[in-house]
Amino acid sequence: MNVFGVDIGGSGIKGAPVDLTRGDLAQARHKVLTPQPATPDDVAGRVVEVVSHFGWSGPIGVTFPGVVTGSTIRTAANVDKRWIGVDAGKLLGDRLGGLPVTVLNDADAAGIAEMSFGAGRGREGTVILLTLGTGIGSALFRGGVLVPNTELGHLELKGHDAEKRASSKAREDEDLSWEHWATRRLQKYLAHVEMLFSPELFIIGGGVSRKAEKFLPLIEDIRAEIVPAQLQNNAGIVGAAMAARVGSSPFGAGAG
Repeated sequence: MNVFGVDIGGSGIKGAPVDLTRGDLAQARHKVLTPQPATPDDVAGRVVEVVSHFGWSGPIGVTFPGVVTGSTIRTAANVDKRWIGVDAGKLLGDRLGGLPVTVLNDADAAGIAEMSFGAGRGREGTVILLTLGTGIGSALFRGGVLVPNTELGHLELKGHDAEKRASSKAREDEDLSWEHWATRRLQKYLAHVEMLFSPELFIIGGGVSRKAEKFLPLIEDIRAEIVPAQLQNNAGIVGAAMAARVGSSPFGAGAG
């Protein structure tokens, strides 16, 4: 069964039909740049472009980099603040000619995909997925059940939002070596999150997960197991499609 997933990020918007029997893309994804500024109307236009590329007509799941309740956007850290208060499901559904659209937090989408098809499959206890990209997204699971909209990238670290110091973008913007970023930024962030939640497993997602061998072996003094996301940067698309299949954010989705 194929369902369409779209992943809205701070730098790119990508989507594809997803085979939900395998938890993988049914076709190669199509990606466009996130408009700057990333206003609701401009982003909606790019989402239409991605969906139209495949001639898709059916349910669509869409991730958003911020807190989502129902289909209304509550925060917008790495996109235009005009998103706050917008019913994204209605906006996108209208722009897509009335197609049913389900909206959920981007890291939550990646998390439910990894818990069902990837690195978290079959894992109980407390599991935290962190997406390291333009910012830091988080998905918290207890006993396979999602606690939505945790937004742990905004925990304070050295007087700043943690994502301003430990995201993949921070490493690139400050031209940090993998060692410096891993041992002085990411490790301290993981230690802070571990102190608060004592997870058994950290799953590291986002585009940087493709280069896990460059930084994960450098991280020490973390009790939890740390593994890269198996679905890598496609996890958000898969999770969005999973949400669209049931017509709501699948907060109870987990291992299985």
